[in-house]
Amino acid sequence: MKYILSFLNIDFLLKEDSMKNWRMLFFISTLAMISIASGHSADKKIYQIANLNNDLKRVKSEFVENKSELMFLKLETRVAKRLLEIGVGPSKEQPLRLKLNK
Repeated sequence: MKYILSFLNIDFLLKEDSMKNWRMLFFISTLAMISIASGHSADKKIYQIANLNNDLKRVKSEFVENKSELMFLKLETRVAKRLLEIGVGPSKEQPLRLKLNK
């Protein structure tokens, strides 16, 4: 019972030879703070990775959507319709073949 009361009254920190106890308490407190800071840093990085993965999925989805839209717009029938709207149609004459003499 005497030891429990001594501990609760913090006698181990108030005696003449308590300097080594203070050093140990400071050392343990420093290690605890470093451990807590490390945990917070790891959590922050996990959240950043999760956000970057979400952004990556969104960008991939946009890429696939834009690629499919481009494939749809590149169809020959679509291009022909758009050209007919501005007055460009298929040629009625055969193309000329050029021969170069060396």
